[in-house]
Amino acid sequence: MTDGRSWQGSWKARLYERVRERGYDSLTAFAEARPTASLVALAEELGPDDVAGVQVYDGLVAEAVRSKQVTRLVRGQLVRELWGSLPDGWPAVLDDDNRFKVAKALGLWSGIVPDTHRERVRLAREVLRANPPPAGWRPLGPDDELLRMLLPDDEA
Repeated sequence: MTDGRSWQGSWKARLYERVRERGYDSLTAFAEARPTASLVALAEELGPDDVAGVQVYDGLVAEAVRSKQVTRLVRGQLVRELWGSLPDGWPAVLDDDNRFKVAKALGLWSGIVPDTHRERVRLAREVLRANPPPAGWRPLGPDDELLRMLLPDDEA
């Protein structure tokens, strides 16, 4: 992807064509079938040479806005970041190394959430830091009970 091919032509059309080729009617359905995969992994599955993770996320946000499921998308993205940064789950001890891993996951997550959810994400980060989840916690998807408590659905 370093040669810029992911941005050539109609990348949105290419993205949705690849999703349909894999038997899904939406990018959301494709991504939700792989709830712990990173955006980069999703992009590589759709086109290792011409699809970028940011394009996948752009499409996911657009679909979430249309379906009024942005909070679910935000929870799902936290799952992806936690799996990428904390492969053994939430650490039992927050030593310097683990504190960095947690900060990385939460920072990556909060850095890309839609503006409409920035404040809610900031509050959720505070809750996670003040009341850490049980050691080993690794949500499997956006419907995780703790995630739904932190970020309940509110879209009408």
